[in-house]
Amino acid sequence: MSQLLDKAKNFVTEKINDMAKPEASVTDVDFKRVSKDSMEYLAKVSVRNPYSTPIPICEINYSFKSASSIAHKDAVFFCVDGEREIASGRIPDPGSLKAKDTTMVDVPVRVPYSILMSLAKDIGADWDIDYQLDLGLVIDLPVIGNFTIPLSYKGELKLPTLSTMFA
Repeated sequence: MSQLLDKAKNFVTEKINDMAKPEASVTDVDFKRVSKDSMEYLAKVSVRNPYSTPIPICEINYSFKSASSIAHKDAVFFCVDGEREIASGRIPDPGSLKAKDTTMVDVPVRVPYSILMSLAKDIGADWDIDYQLDLGLVIDLPVIGNFTIPLSYKGELKLPTLSTMFA
């Protein structure tokens, strides 16, 4: 009897592993606005739902890490420093994924000014922040339950100038 149960578990596990799952990618991270205590950036995430029914997004978790830059006479080398997290957060219940379609999900990331000032060494060289954005989209799949789509995106954010802030 236990062998039959094990075979049934293995069969279901194989079918679930072979089943199409939603896929996501970060398409852009850009400056959004300035507030009295922080700068807000907006990450645009494209999520493809292969199912014929809408899927709820339970939450989005994010971690925004700065990168260190090491200047050299001929080149600039970047290495992500995992201990320099400059922002993190959780967005509960951000909506649903459209059925058999691609949904754009906006993820606002707020970076306090106090953190930006501590990054002055990196910012001073080229007025940008080299970063890594780690996202976890938690979706509720029927039968399977909560499923996390992990994403990681590296890039460079130009800091806004006075003209872009007040334009």
